[in-house]
Amino acid sequence: MSKVNWMDEVTKRKDDFIKDLQGLLQIKSVLDEEKATANAPLGQGIKDALQYMLDLGEKDGFTSKNVGNLAGHLEMGQGDELIGVLGHVDVVPEGDGWSMDPYGGIVKDGKIYARGSSDDKGPTIAAYYGMKIVKELGLPINKRVRLIIGTDEESDWRCVDHYFEHEEMPTTGFVPDADFPIIFAEKGIADFDIVQSPTAEQRTSIYELLSFESGRRYNMVPDHAKVEIKVQDEQVNIIQDFLAYLTQEKLEGDAIADNDMFILTLVGKSAHGAEPRNGINAGIYMARFLQNLDLDDAGKTYVTTVAEFNEKSRGEVFGIAYEDEDSGDLTINVGVMTYDQKNGGRIGLNMRYPVTFNIEDGKSKISSVLEEKGLMLDKYSDSKPTYVKKDDPLIKTLQKVYEEQTGEKADLLAIGGGTYARALDHGVAFGALFPGREDVMHQKDEYAIVDDLLLATAIYAQAIYELAK
Repeated sequence: MSKVNWMDEVTKRKDDFIKDLQGLLQIKSVLDEEKATANAPLGQGIKDALQYMLDLGEKDGFTSKNVGNLAGHLEMGQGDELIGVLGHVDVVPEGDGWSMDPYGGIVKDGKIYARGSSDDKGPTIAAYYGMKIVKELGLPINKRVRLIIGTDEESDWRCVDHYFEHEEMPTTGFVPDADFPIIFAEKGIADFDIVQSPTAEQRTSIYELLSFESGRRYNMVPDHAKVEIKVQDEQVNIIQDFLAYLTQEKLEGDAIADNDMFILTLVGKSAHGAEPRNGINAGIYMARFLQNLDLDDAGKTYVTTVAEFNEKSRGEVFGIAYEDEDSGDLTINVGVMTYDQKNGGRIGLNMRYPVTFNIEDGKSKISSVLEEKGLMLDKYSDSKPTYVKKDDPLIKTLQKVYEEQTGEKADLLAIGGGTYARALDHGVAFGALFPGREDVMHQKDEYAIVDDLLLATAIYAQAIYELAK
């Protein structure tokens, strides 16, 4: 058999690739539990995106299976061993400030714009087309290959939890949901809440914090914050001070008066929670302004707790700053902030910790620090780190493929992001963001460079063939 020119095969299918990707991008597959049904347990949009992929696979001759409307797979080949490729079709909420339709899939200046274009619908379609090329060329393989489609990666991973309760664990595999070249180590991820109980005791103050809202997801840097403040002194007007603060910090926002109440809004910059420094946390900046006001005791405690995380994203607040050579710094993202006088306050945190960090000691220190402040730790969950040895055959195969397709050295990386690789017994994250490219996942005007997706498809096609032959 003559050697396959993988990039030529991708180029032949470019128009179909873009069309199929646009169809998937145009589905608003955001978690919607309020409208969940038995047939759409995570919302209709997510169900539609899953079904879109299953229908696409059936049309192209793959064996498809829907697993409880929470996940599914497309399979080809025969053999005892199974190669798994795990992608996801759910997306985070679009957020504010887009310059175009976040679900349009518009191609402009060589980029395709939409929520999910880079995380993770674009890479998932690239992996799908990789399988499709191997199948259509009739290349000899002696293992099964399965594209596993998840639907809850951005939240609680109920999809893969359910899937692997009912379906076979792949022998080995990769996840097209991170960076190229190859990610051999992923930090652990812990989500938890800081809880401030409501209190009836209040001292006399000029300002009374009625509500504080910022953030939608633990793993996103919040790009919007809104507070309501009651004023006890009719002569007081904080609008001018707040607008001056926005100017000083080079931020956007607004302030309006409504009788004895002020409504303040502040706009930050969203980013993936794995690296809080890439965003501008609207909630923290709002708390920084509020902590200097003469607030009621409960409100003061809440905003001071939030503001303490300003420029402290490395665990300093809890005395657990840590790093290791392979996987870098421990990071903490302040993702969701809610407060009202009746229910008290909650601060939802997302912590990414290095592979050698002792998480039980870390959890104990967090609890102790909060207890000293009269706060509580709640809703703690933990996903342990994952890594594959650098000399593993999977790593060596993917390095070979990447270097042949790109001409670049396939360095090994460690990340703070959590991918489906940690759901596999043996697997790594493999693309699709190339070195030097801007990471716009979870941001407004998210895009993927079309040529990059096509190159990723060639890489995935060769990788699937090399692993399965």
